[in-house]
Amino acid sequence: MFDTKPISTDAVPAALEKARHYRLLNQSWAAESICLDILQLEPTHQEALITLLLAITDQFADELSAGVERAREVLPRLEAEYKRAYYAGIICERRGKAQLRRGGHGAGPVAYGWFREAMQWYEKAEPLKPPNNDEARLRWNTCARLLNRNPDVKPREEEPFEPTFGE
Repeated sequence: MFDTKPISTDAVPAALEKARHYRLLNQSWAAESICLDILQLEPTHQEALITLLLAITDQFADELSAGVERAREVLPRLEAEYKRAYYAGIICERRGKAQLRRGGHGAGPVAYGWFREAMQWYEKAEPLKPPNNDEARLRWNTCARLLNRNPDVKPREEEPFEPTFGE
């Protein structure tokens, strides 16, 4: 096992910018690592926590269930109740999108459940929002449009029960 090397306090702003840059380059694993370095030094650094959460959700295509749990572990560390609700919605929305990209049998109903949960979180966040901030409403609308445009993304239909009778 290797011990990580701590970064200096003065390097935090540049490191955070580097983490954002790596997310844009689709190297979210590198962004995640940088955020963990920042959080070793400043465990409550809100921008690093949010960037960490987003970097983890960027990786949902590779690790669905484990990634959701890792992202949800960040939520309680966010100081604002609004941000906890909003980013809980982001986790669910991105998990639903990853499910759709992965496809397979039952992907539509599973993704539907994730999108509906995201919409519930966005609804919870909306009354907590800062002034002039409609990001929760914008995300809710994105989920609604996605559901409206994709007929395969719908609740699971209950299969009719047909009893079998012995002969």
